Amino acid sequence: MRTGRGTLSVAAGLVLVALASVGYVLPPPFDPQPLKADQTFQSIPAQPASEVRPVPSITSFRVEDVSLPAEGQRLEGTVRAPLTPGRHPAMVFVSGSGNGSRTEFTPQAEFLSRAGVVTLAFDKRSVGYNFRDRDFSLLADDALRMVEYLRTRPDVDPSRVGVWGVSEGGWVVPIAAAKSSSVGFVVLVSSPNVSPLRQVAWALNEQLLRLHAPVGARDLLTRAMGAVGFTFLRYDAMPALRRVRQPVLAFYGTTDPSIPFVESTQALITGLKEAGNEDYTIRFMDKGDHAMRINGGPFTRSYLETMGNWILGLPGTARPAVHLAGATPVQRFQATDVPAAPWYAGGTMLGLTICLAVVGYVAGPVAAMVERLRGRGGRGRRTAEANAELWPPIRRRLYRMGWTGVGLLASVVAFITLLVLFSVNQAGAWPAVLAGWLVVRVLAVLMLVQEVTAVAAFVSALREGMRPGRRQHVAVAGVLGGTGLLLVAAAYYGLFAFPW
Repeated sequence: MRTGRGTLSVAAGLVLVALASVGYVLPPPFDPQPLKADQTFQSIPAQPASEVRPVPSITSFRVEDVSLPAEGQRLEGTVRAPLTPGRHPAMVFVSGSGNGSRTEFTPQAEFLSRAGVVTLAFDKRSVGYNFRDRDFSLLADDALRMVEYLRTRPDVDPSRVGVWGVSEGGWVVPIAAAKSSSVGFVVLVSSPNVSPLRQVAWALNEQLLRLHAPVGARDLLTRAMGAVGFTFLRYDAMPALRRVRQPVLAFYGTTDPSIPFVESTQALITGLKEAGNEDYTIRFMDKGDHAMRINGGPFTRSYLETMGNWILGLPGTARPAVHLAGATPVQRFQATDVPAAPWYAGGTMLGLTICLAVVGYVAGPVAAMVERLRGRGGRGRRTAEANAELWPPIRRRLYRMGWTGVGLLASVVAFITLLVLFSVNQAGAWPAVLAGWLVVRVLAVLMLVQEVTAVAAFVSALREGMRPGRRQHVAVAGVLGGTGLLLVAAAYYGLFAFPW
């Protein structure tokens, strides 16, 4: 007795609704709310003229390569020192996430060195730092080694040696300043000041909005983030900020898609005030991105001048006439933390689920192939005839299901990679994002339909006299079981959620 298409459609629809509800019912939820306007940021004055005046290029400079011992390796750096006599202020550049080559700081270092500031840029360590393990305190120790080296130079004023940090460096530099009074001042560029997980989640939501990506794509990525067990993602920046007592200059760009710049500023002010530190200057740079550039091109207007005038004017510039100035920042959504995934959705369980599904997909086709080669499906002539007639269509269904499951896993990985790549360069990306999301969703629904129809076909075959052998049982259980596990995982990650 064959199952009608109407019955199969109803069954598939009911299963789809049940799986769609999983994504809504199970935690963790992630729904960033609009950020309420803070009046402090609605009436920010323009920068004082003294900050943005041109910085004279008073000297040429010499370039020196240095190599300093650090924990586990040597750190290679480049010093640019003005040729004018006497002692100069000095500054160490601390990079953001990634490899952190010293060459990325060349334009800023040369500008400051021509103005009379000794600069040191160094390659980020490769030992003890990787995608999973990031010890911000270890990176702060590296920066302090550079500070101590500069303080020993005869052309450096040891009381005016500062540390500059961008992005991830915004978690590192405050630790260095809190650890050592040798740090004379701090310059922060796009410093998040919230936990890395909140910063990444905010950036993800902001970038997906710019890509016109469906809400489901955001839920997929945030649930995946909640399953990641990287300790550094929960780092709390406030304890270090509460111990920073040196003068601070902080820059934020009004078009930065990578950090919640309003909340980052609020956290910075809160930490410094709790430290009793009123020597802070915060400037919002019009059209500035994460690196204080305009669309990745030239530096935003007055960024270099503001930094140069502030450093050269210390200690007089430490306490400004106005703490906040520049362009008006507009942050649309709050930086919402991503809750840790429950035990059944953690990274370990997800890995186990995928492994079991793969085992099922491997065992199923192998068993089906062995059964086909041996040509035996059951006992007795009548049973063998029934098996010979009814088993091949089921075997073909199992093969198709296996390929669909593999295709879904590959498409999800490719889609996430696509989003990561387009988060850097978003030009013309939204059609590709929508197309990728459509492919993922269609494959998920196709896998669900295949599971329902395969179960129905197998039950119908049993009713018509098929008596599966042991290997046939293994094939059916392996593929149907593996697909069932993937369906549950796909449901948790929102691949069946509505609206599409």
